[in-house]
Amino acid sequence: MSPVPLHNILFLDIETVSQYPSYNEMSKEWKDLWDLKSVYLLRNRENENSESIYSRAAIYAEFGKIICISCGVIPSNSPEKKIIIKSFCGEEEKVVLFQFSEMLNKWTTDSSKYLCAHNGREFDFPYLCRRLIINQLPIPSVLQMSGKKPWEVNHLDTLELWKFGDFKSYTSLNLLAQTLNISTPKDDIDGSMVGTVYWFEKDLPRIVHYCQKDVLTVAQIFLKMNGESLIKEENIEIKE
Repeated sequence: MSPVPLHNILFLDIETVSQYPSYNEMSKEWKDLWDLKSVYLLRNRENENSESIYSRAAIYAEFGKIICISCGVIPSNSPEKKIIIKSFCGEEEKVVLFQFSEMLNKWTTDSSKYLCAHNGREFDFPYLCRRLIINQLPIPSVLQMSGKKPWEVNHLDTLELWKFGDFKSYTSLNLLAQTLNISTPKDDIDGSMVGTVYWFEKDLPRIVHYCQKDVLTVAQIFLKMNGESLIKEENIEIKE
């Protein structure tokens, strides 16, 4: 059984892209900073340069931006276990973050609410906080870590749960789902393609669908790891 009531957990995933479509569209100041950042990324990569790996800027909050945040909740008043998924997305990051924060503040009316993501402690949660600050928006209490004791931070992480204290390796969401025999909807894109789909194919809905799939997978992994029954396909609700 889950140590936290399932209806008190918000499962989430974010999709990020570089702030510019390509390296050459950055100002000289940003190019210089990215060149400096790229030095350690280019170790043992003799055939690449800071321009060719610019798509990796998406994973750094200083060089990237959030284009989609998908969230899922498992309501307590349903006869069968179900999940309701909603996405906040768009080209204006500040609007996306504002709408997400507004929802989060309404949902977290007390200290019993938790956030759960895969590698959330290392990526999703700090990335969200940094981009909120950059966009001059307040950090919702449930995301805030500053000034809190470790046990006061209500963050759950399926990657951390799977590590069981072994911090030597990284297990991707897809690998963990496959390992736990959790079926996932087949997608035509993966994380490495998000930037291309966003900047050059202009197909944000495709990215949103991919993000929603990951939220469902995070929830299913959390359920399986806590001995809970999984959510059936017919009990997945996408909220517009």
